[in-house]
Amino acid sequence: MQILDDREGLRRCRTAFDSRDGIRNSHAAAEVDRRSCAACRTRALLDVERRRCMADSLYHPTSPEIAQRRKDLAPGIHDAFEAFSRSVFADGALPEQTKQLIAVAVAHTTQCPYCIQGHTRLAHRAGATDEQIMEAIWVAAEMRAGGAYAHSTLALDVLEKKGHHD
Repeated sequence: MQILDDREGLRRCRTAFDSRDGIRNSHAAAEVDRRSCAACRTRALLDVERRRCMADSLYHPTSPEIAQRRKDLAPGIHDAFEAFSRSVFADGALPEQTKQLIAVAVAHTTQCPYCIQGHTRLAHRAGATDEQIMEAIWVAAEMRAGGAYAHSTLALDVLEKKGHHD
């Protein structure tokens, strides 16, 4: 492995970062020493901070041990879910990038922090730009607000009936 200046290490790291196994495989593929990559140093610091913050919150960080425990407790269901997920997000009538953008929007609507983080990374990895990801989030926000607005008819109906009965 060679040590590169930050700019070259970052470029090669980003170019190779395409496996589901993450950063370790990308560095092996790019033959880049992890210490030479500015993005990895930054990612490592952010990951430590994210884990510290999440440990103090309701949303505990996932770990390989937790993932293995889930699999061990229900291996058949776990494998079926993994196969289902791969099938759903594979290119089809909609390309993977579009499906991941939909997942980002839905994750924001369901407010699942794990889904937000995971699908944002996967959408970016599938080629979505930062701008496309943000637009997907705005679509989710509009749909959420639109739902509240549309359901106001229920409150208006109650108010109308109250006026007639009191």
